[in-house]
Amino acid sequence: MSETQVIVLNGGSSSGKSGIVRCLQAVLPEPWLAFGVDTLVAAMPPSLRASDAGIGFEPGGEVVVGEAFRTLDAAWAEGIAAMARAGARIVVDDVFLGGPESQQRWQKALHGLNVLWVGVRCDGEAAAAREIARGDRPRGMAAAQAEAVHRGVDYDLEVDTTRAESLACARTIAARVRSRPAPATGVR
Repeated sequence: MSETQVIVLNGGSSSGKSGIVRCLQAVLPEPWLAFGVDTLVAAMPPSLRASDAGIGFEPGGEVVVGEAFRTLDAAWAEGIAAMARAGARIVVDDVFLGGPESQQRWQKALHGLNVLWVGVRCDGEAAAAREIARGDRPRGMAAAQAEAVHRGVDYDLEVDTTRAESLACARTIAARVRSRPAPATGVR
């Protein structure tokens, strides 16, 4: 049995995180629950999906978050941590718009858990092409986030979906999960 309790994937919009998550669920031997920031946004009341208090998407792809979003986002992270502490294995698909501050928020929520931090990189041009093909994101978001979400963030592992398929990236991550020992502190 793997000792990793939580896998946190960080990457920009259209970098391939969701595809990797689906593949991870298929290749990992135990069941893993998947939670993404897109699910959090979709779960919010419509009034917060386009307001200064919630989350807004500007022309050119800038994402603006307000205080209500931050409050719900913090509660979401704590809820995910509680599920992991209760025995669920969790894969988180997030976009660290705040760079190291976003990672620190997760580190605080996941304190005491064995977490694998994974950077999901994708060349800005490739991500922008995927963004256009998807048609469900503001143009410019993928290119703007491609490098910015990684600045100042520390990872245990990085994968690059520019040329690698989701399944290959998932297998790389799964191999790392299977090879990781339990934390030295004995806290799980």
